[in-house]
Amino acid sequence: MTQEQTSEEARILYRPIGVIHSEHAEAAKVPIQPVFAKNCVGRAEIFPEFADGLLDLEGFSHVWLVYHFHQAGAAKLWVKPFLEDVEHGVFATRAPCRPNAIGLSVVELVRREGAVLHLDGLDMLDGTPLLDIKPYMPPFDGPSDATMPEWVVHFIEGYF
Repeated sequence: MTQEQTSEEARILYRPIGVIHSEHAEAAKVPIQPVFAKNCVGRAEIFPEFADGLLDLEGFSHVWLVYHFHQAGAAKLWVKPFLEDVEHGVFATRAPCRPNAIGLSVVELVRREGAVLHLDGLDMLDGTPLLDIKPYMPPFDGPSDATMPEWVVHFIEGYF
């Protein structure tokens, strides 16, 4: 794809595969990351036409949820992360106000009941459109040599 092909006329459309139901009705009260959402339980209801795709998901303890930030507001290229006084580029943060309002969270898969996934660690609003589910696989998803910039390390040390 070229830059010309990414104009307003060239759109990529995603169709939700389901909807996430959580205890979070207000954006201001949603935990800022899944690690702060322990015991924030809810469920993902998968639409009937996609339910067969859940086959064999039960063996995984955690899954990636890919979802649409449906109440994120206008996109910004510079943002102040939570508890930060300095702006950073949006792609260096996990802020929801992105050019493509796509969220990504690792959550615990508590159990599956038909087309419903019972989940723990939900850091998204009730009614969030679910775009995709992927199994979390520690050997592939957690690189042992991952690093972060100093401003992030400093922020994290203040929390843990």
